[in-house]
Amino acid sequence: MSGAGKSVGIEALEDMGYFCIDNLPPILLPKVVELMETADGHMSRVALGIDLRGKEFFESLISEIEELRDNNEIALEIIFIDASDEALVKRYKETRRAHPIDNTLNVLDAIHVERRLLSELKGRSNKIIDTSETTEKELRNKIFEHGSGENQSPFNVNIMSFGFKNGIPIDADLVFDVRFLPNPHYVDELRPMTGLDKPVSDYVMKWKETRTFYTKLLDLLKYMLPQFMKEGKSQVVIAIGCTGGQHRSVTLAEQLAKDLSEPFDFKMKAVHRDAPVESKSYEED
Repeated sequence: MSGAGKSVGIEALEDMGYFCIDNLPPILLPKVVELMETADGHMSRVALGIDLRGKEFFESLISEIEELRDNNEIALEIIFIDASDEALVKRYKETRRAHPIDNTLNVLDAIHVERRLLSELKGRSNKIIDTSETTEKELRNKIFEHGSGENQSPFNVNIMSFGFKNGIPIDADLVFDVRFLPNPHYVDELRPMTGLDKPVSDYVMKWKETRTFYTKLLDLLKYMLPQFMKEGKSQVVIAIGCTGGQHRSVTLAEQLAKDLSEPFDFKMKAVHRDAPVESKSYEED
């Protein structure tokens, strides 16, 4: 139903790794299947968001669905997102948007027309989710639980090292400046190395100020990351910056990724933007 939460559901499926297309005219369903067949496995999980926005094509939806269900190479599942008339009217009043089915009708009449048109599709659904008393976060968790058997959305943590001389990463959620720590750059034999080399990491971590800072930072992140997850974020980017992004920031980013992967089952990845090294992942199996 329009206004019930389809866009939130699509976003949740996208976070789960689905290739998502929203507001797809039903007449294009066969074209999507053709793409899946020619994509060599790159489009094996596809989620399509369909409502009555393209109502002139909607009559073909049931027949297209039946053809898909007759295709032994396609596993088709329909999730119908619904809400009470009262909840839908309230949402349209709050957003002041016109109902997509017919902007000449009042909202309640448009909802009744849409219910009638969608009744057959709802009856063919594998799962119905009622969002009348559901928050966006709860809907995301229901979608994820249905798709994976777990009750929480996927949560990714990217820990990025960078050099301030090249600018702060624009996608960072948290930025920490470690330029106050002793710099291996001024040690001749360490200068050509990176924070992935043991002599550099040993040098960075041997100082009392480094160990004190790292202990406090690790404790802070252990508290913050679950809070981000509770609020429904699917990804957090933690940026650790030094002058050039080669020694201190790489050392701490690697250490954080290792130490945070132990208490949490988040997908944890260390990425080094400015250092000439390979990125590493720390993921639970």
